[in-house]
Amino acid sequence: MEPPTTRRPAGLFVGLCTLDVIQLVDHVPAPDEKLTAREQTVAAGGPAANAAVTFAHLGGAPRLLTAIGSHPLALAVTADLDRAGVTVSDLASHSADPPAVSSIMVTASSGQRAVASTNATSHRLAPPDDLDALVAACDIVQLDGHHMELATATAHAARGAVRRTLLDAGSWKEGTQRLLPSIDVAVCSADFHPPGTDHTPTDTLRFLRQHGVAWTAVTQGDGPIMWAGPDGGGTIEVPPVPVADTLGAGDVLHGALTHHLAGQRQLTSREFVHALRAAALVASRACTSFGTRAWMRSGTTAAGAGP
Repeated sequence: MEPPTTRRPAGLFVGLCTLDVIQLVDHVPAPDEKLTAREQTVAAGGPAANAAVTFAHLGGAPRLLTAIGSHPLALAVTADLDRAGVTVSDLASHSADPPAVSSIMVTASSGQRAVASTNATSHRLAPPDDLDALVAACDIVQLDGHHMELATATAHAARGAVRRTLLDAGSWKEGTQRLLPSIDVAVCSADFHPPGTDHTPTDTLRFLRQHGVAWTAVTQGDGPIMWAGPDGGGTIEVPPVPVADTLGAGDVLHGALTHHLAGQRQLTSREFVHALRAAALVASRACTSFGTRAWMRSGTTAAGAGP
């Protein structure tokens, strides 16, 4: 008898993809100041893209639904994603415009970053004709809230196909309120401030619950993650690590969380906490090296991602 085969979890990631130019500096330059960076790395970036790369690294099979285009700079983006094991559905494949570019400076002494980016402002993406098929082929859908028309249509299709949806809520965006009724899990940064709230994690969790999101959490950098579910809530401590670079840590957390939740049919508080804790461990490890890819070469895999 042949041994049983384990299928890789499939994830559909919808949102922003950028070309990230990341430089490690001693300090952010003052006006008219020039300085030499200690290190530089260039990679595909953006919340959805970084999460998809993490999902692939942990053993999943991700597809990224985004806008990249055919500009020469876009070739670097698609090549990097291909090397990382991410399948791309480029809804702007015929566009000759440059891809969204993020210029990032990471301060060596603190790991803090300064970012300038064009984000998704140059593309308005309509849902593809095969959206239902893409959703049906996956186990879980993650959205970062960029390309809102596409995100809303995908989340609605996922709800109809009974596929779990996870929102990476980095900040409140126009259209977020229309998206929330189709979201099962929302993990927000401390910068996510719904209108009419007091801008506290407790108020954010309450707002999301009132708008139909069953499982919620708010991250606070190296502070505790606050979470809430249908039958309770609490906090999860983030593992302390020597921080070299915080860039993309939230994206990594979302990619790892999506991987852990992809195989869960019915969520319980225990499983949600386990998944959040494991994802926080992966994200913390990602902060110990410069750039968004170096941590993947240090041995963090699906087997080593647990608590």
